[in-house]
Parts: sequence; structure tokens; C-alpha cells
Amino acid sequence: MLVLPHLLRRFVRHGRLILRTHDGAEHRFGSGADGPSVSIRLMDAKVERELFFNPELATGEAYMDGRLVFEDGSSIYDLLLLFSVNRQGLASHPLQQALRSAWRALRGVHQSNPLGRAAKNARDHYDHPAAFYALWLDETMSYSCGYFSHPDEDLAAAQKNKLRHIAAKLDLSPGMTVAEIGSGWGALAIYLAQTCGVRVTAINVSPEQLAHSRQRAQAAGVTDKVTFVEQDYRELSGQFDRVVSVGMMEHVGVHYFDDYFNKVQDLLAPGGFAMVHAIGRMSPPGSTAPFIRKYIFPGGYVPALSEVFASTERTHLWVADCEVLRLHYYWTIRHWRQRFMARRAETVAMMGERFARMWEFYLGAVELGFLNGSNMVFQLLLSRKRDDVPVIRDYIVDNERGLQKSGA
Repeated sequence: MLVLPHLLRRFVRHGRLILRTHDGAEHRFGSGADGPSVSIRLMDAKVERELFFNPELATGEAYMDGRLVFEDGSSIYDLLLLFSVNRQGLASHPLQQALRSAWRALRGVHQSNPLGRAAKNARDHYDHPAAFYALWLDETMSYSCGYFSHPDEDLAAAQKNKLRHIAAKLDLSPGMTVAEIGSGWGALAIYLAQTCGVRVTAINVSPEQLAHSRQRAQAAGVTDKVTFVEQDYRELSGQFDRVVSVGMMEHVGVHYFDDYFNKVQDLLAPGGFAMVHAIGRMSPPGSTAPFIRKYIFPGGYVPALSEVFASTERTHLWVADCEVLRLHYYWTIRHWRQRFMARRAETVAMMGERFARMWEFYLGAVELGFLNGSNMVFQLLLSRKRDDVPVIRDYIVDNERGLQKSGA
């Protein structure tokens, strides 16, 4: 073990890492203060080299393959927490700086989402069985950031708050038409049809999600108001009073932002406006973490707000409102991870141990990214004209209270 200690000595500044190698040697890094204490064992010499050259990818892969094991009661979440409180030490290492520069240079390749490939990339994540997602999502099957009135709020309540908050921002009236770009498992489209009396055309590229959404719409009695269509956002046509997109922009790719916002603008009827809800970063433009890029969201990218606003400027859209949700997704994913871990054995039975480890790593990493990293969620209101969106923001609160009073 020659090169890995060089990285770990600079990396572990808070907490402690106890590392045991395949030959029985033990190495300790960090003082143990201001962070967790984690014990791991590496099962072969090759994984040591892999961790040095690409720790963010190699850690997840080694855990999935059983080549990195935990001892003394430690877990993968503990290791991810140790990473999250020491990320500055890792980023300052020359090799890691070179890696990040290479990733940024290649992000056009990593985020290539032309027609066809974009659908394949999305299906790689969303076409797992609905029964798997039902193990750990709430009953609405909402797979995006909830809206919490307090940190300990129930997950289902927070997701209903989110649906209500979006409906309030859209300022809907019965009979309006709504286009939803990226419909997930159908919760928002069904909610808008039920509570606001609007007609929704909801598009998605995941056959698994569409089939489940249609079943849910039928059960809710809104098949006359909601149409789910398997279609890429670039292929949708027509004009609508409102356009809404939740958790979709992260799949577009930075080189397609103008296409995305131009399509949003083209879909708006005169006087209409759009709401976009997406994950962003408060830091400058970057790249997608290698594990997430390879195993979870191929083609995905979380944009800096500077990249988002640069695209709305180029596409001549008014940003009438921007709300930034900071800790809400941390609270959401904390629920997801805890619910997943409570039913992990069922995931293993359904998907296998390696998949369960991959998902455990993913949920832990993104949860902590919203706690100690630079990730957040933003909601934009967009329009062609400066006054298409009500110019006094109080309408959102008024609508929200009205929906809540009605029980929606």
C-alpha cells in the first residue's frame, strides 16, 4: 500500500478512517474529532490502486462487489458521511483536481442526450419495477423533492405540500390545458386534474412509469382529463395555458438547455406561463459525479444557476420568480433512505444484493450532498411577457391557502 495513504492523509481532516488492507496491516487517518469514525477492510491490492485514482467511483464499485467491507459496526452511510465532511480535502489533491478538469472537459460526451439516447438514459433509471419504488416512496409515488413545513414532517404530507405548492404557483382555473414535461409516476398530473379541473397532457419516455401512471389515473377517475404519452419533450407540439416540468431538467444536459427552454416557450399559449422544478447547485458549473453518471443517471447533470439563467436569457424568457429550496431535498431523501433500509431485504429478494448495495450507496450519497454539499432545488416561473405571471407574489400564498382549506 504505497499511494493511497498519500491521498487519505490529505483527505481525512475531520473524523477518523481506520483502514485494514488485505495483508492484515492497519492504517489510521484523521484525529477523530468533528466527524464519524469509520473502519473498513480492503480485500485485495487492486482496489487500493483504484481508490487512489478515482475514489468516488471505486468506493461505490468496491462496496457493490464486496471488495470493500465494513468492520466495527461501520456502514457505507458512515463512510459517505466521512467523505461529505472532508470533501474539500479530497478536492484539493492534485490528482483529484486533474480528474475534475477532465470530467468537465468531457461533459459534452457524458451529457449527450439526442433523441433516442435520451430515452435510453432515462429508462436505465426509471424502468425498474414500480413495486421496487413502492417499497420506499410515499403512497403518491412522488420521486422528487418534497416541501416540508418543518423538518420532521411526514413524507406523504411533504409530498402533498409540494403538489399543492406547484398548483398554487400555476394559478389554474377549471378547463385550462396543462403540458407536463416528465410525468414521473403520475402524481402531479392526477392531482392537478382532480383538484383544479384542468386537462393535462403528460409526457414521459419510461414505459414502466407510463403504464403505472395510467393505472393510477384510472383508479382516481381522471382518465378523461389526463393523457399520458410516451414522447420526448422535443417532439411535443401544441399550445397550452400552462407548462410544468418537475425533475426533468436534470436529464436534459447542459448543451440541450436552449432546446429545452425553447420548447417550453413554444408550448405556451398567449398569456400562459411555465413552472420548472429542478435540482441545481450553488457552486460554479461542474460535472456529474462518476458513480452517479455510470450507475444511476447516465446523461444527467445538475446545473449551476448561472447556466440556467444564461439559457433563459438566450431563449428570451422572463424569469418571473425563482424560489430556492435548500434543505427540503435532504429531508426528503433522508426519508427515502430510511424507508429503503427498513425494507432492504425485499429489495435484495427482488433485485439482488449488488443492486441493493448500489441503491444504498446512491441514496446515502445524494442525501449527504444536499446536507453538506452544494446541491439544492430551484423552482422557476417563466413566461414570454413580463406580466403573464401575476406581478404580486401574494397570489401563490392565497392559492395555497385556498387549496389547503378545501382539503386538496
